[in-house]
Amino acid sequence: MTAYAPETPDLLTLDPEAQDLLFREARTANTFTDEPVSRAQVQAIYDLIKWAPTAMNAQPLRMVLLESAESRARLLPLMGEGNRAKTETAPMTVLLAADTSFHEELPRTFPHATGLKDMFEDNAAARQRTARLNSSLQVGYFILGARAAGLAAGPMTGFDVDAVSAEFFPDGDHEVLVVVNLGHPGEGAWMQRLPRLDFDEVVTAL
Repeated sequence: MTAYAPETPDLLTLDPEAQDLLFREARTANTFTDEPVSRAQVQAIYDLIKWAPTAMNAQPLRMVLLESAESRARLLPLMGEGNRAKTETAPMTVLLAADTSFHEELPRTFPHATGLKDMFEDNAAARQRTARLNSSLQVGYFILGARAAGLAAGPMTGFDVDAVSAEFFPDGDHEVLVVVNLGHPGEGAWMQRLPRLDFDEVVTAL
């Protein structure tokens, strides 16, 4: 396969093969091989993507790795019907959640701004907004990190959010945003590539 050649290659520092791996050739996988995904691989992904930017260095993303058949069985009835089979057979499934109690860590992660923890303590709505937005940023980085590790990611939002959050985070302080299957793509892993919007359709310059 010939690597895609951008019209202005000098403006992209990343080499074309890495661009393809992370972006152009990367796809959402729907089937996986039996090759396992280890906890060490997920740790390597996290150790890369933990440098993603978040407001006030809040880092509200929390992850649960479903490694056992028992944990997967708890999840499957809560997934949308179209997502159950691929979730059951994926080598690894990761729950990515927003921690609305992220402010408890701010004295350590943002130590120069005293008083932030107390400000968020008294404003649950602000905590929820901040946790959701910044966890979503981290979710995007997680998908890129999985691709950088040579894995295919199958992110899904088709599940009962309240039920999954309650099942795996019974403390009530977490909201599961995305369920991601990880592995090496199997037979028929890809759906047809869908169109993307062009630059001029998206960008307005003022």
